[in-house]
Amino acid sequence: MLNLSDSFLRLVSIMDELREKCPWDQKQTVESLRHTTIEETYELADAITERDWKGIKEELGDLLLHVLFYSRIGKEEKQFTLEEVINGIAEKLIIRHPHIYGDPANGGQVVKVTSDEDVKKNWENLKLREGKKSVLSGVPVSLPATVKAMRLQEKAKQIGFEWESRDQVWKKVEEEISELHAAVEKDQSGTPSNSNRIIEKKLTTYFIIQVQPAGTCCRSICTFFCFQFLLYPCLCYKS
Repeated sequence: MLNLSDSFLRLVSIMDELREKCPWDQKQTVESLRHTTIEETYELADAITERDWKGIKEELGDLLLHVLFYSRIGKEEKQFTLEEVINGIAEKLIIRHPHIYGDPANGGQVVKVTSDEDVKKNWENLKLREGKKSVLSGVPVSLPATVKAMRLQEKAKQIGFEWESRDQVWKKVEEEISELHAAVEKDQSGTPSNSNRIIEKKLTTYFIIQVQPAGTCCRSICTFFCFQFLLYPCLCYKS
């Protein structure tokens, strides 16, 4: 079996050869690859949810191929090289972990941390130092809505923007449900805004009590619904 370096260079060589000789690979652009990258990422997410280690290994390989593909196109467009991609993430990891490698802005002194929460706070502060306008600016616009909502709350928490207790959130959820009920009974004009606030508070509740992410909850609900839906005819037949 090849060692790590030789295995990686073999894959790079295959990617280069496909780009030069395969009509399909030659035709691809960063735009045309985008949707397949998203699809591959979701396939990895499914494998992780199912704890399918064989599937995880396979999907990671597919995503690694995409990294090489984008890097090859970037080189052709004279935008960046694979070496720059690799060195860029290596440097970022060193800079973002001053508790391990020291803080260059402070004479290389190692930053003291006592928990993973300290690490997260340092990470956000370092991104602000690098020029980010807000701790929220690093959240991708195209993230799925529930995932994005959870990430925004997680990042806001790093600077102390959070509810003090879960009781406050429960009270607010009950208040919004009452307002929604009143709006529906009256003329439904306030239904959309009330519904949005209820969803927002429920996502906050997921975050505070640290249950599985909201997106995972939604997938579980969908899976259970499909199971019930498929089982329903059988139950009707037996009755």
